[in-house]
Amino acid sequence: MEEFVYVLLLVTSLIGLTFIIERAWALRWRKVMPHDIEAAAQSCRNPEDVPMLRRVCEQHPAPLGRLLLVASERLDLPKSEIVEIVQTRARHEIVRLERGLIVLEVIVGIAPLLGLTGTIVGMMSVFHGLGQADLSNAVKLAEGIALILRATLAGLLIAIPSLIFWSYFTKKVEVLAAEMETLCDDFLRRQFRETAQK
Repeated sequence: MEEFVYVLLLVTSLIGLTFIIERAWALRWRKVMPHDIEAAAQSCRNPEDVPMLRRVCEQHPAPLGRLLLVASERLDLPKSEIVEIVQTRARHEIVRLERGLIVLEVIVGIAPLLGLTGTIVGMMSVFHGLGQADLSNAVKLAEGIALILRATLAGLLIAIPSLIFWSYFTKKVEVLAAEMETLCDDFLRRQFRETAQK
């Protein structure tokens, strides 16, 4: 039974590591908000520049590009409607950015519990062995307890990095979402200011 808990801890650590690497790759700043799209959005000052922005967004598939495409395709609608449409699309993009973070959150909760389970199973085994052998050797007991506490340590060593990365990625998604919202808002404000001046 104790070996089974260690196998579960190993599987949990491998899953956690996989999601940490995958999210680190997926949440790179330039993957979510490519520099070319940012530059094109900032230089898009009037309706004549919109086709250029759309071409850049189509060439660089990224969350920011998809939001700007949605906004640029609906410039004939009132600004309030466009903002609502973009916000709906932004929620979908944020859900995609958060994909996998729930797994890290679950690992943060279950890894220490698996370690504790391994410790309890190990202690039951040690005390059962001591009772059957009728041993009162303190050294043997101490060695057995030191061995079984490794499960608790393993659980904590899995949970702590998972918690750190989960917190980091969650904050990064918030920052990316705020930046994308700012860029889209600036784009719409420029377009509607230009339209109002004509």
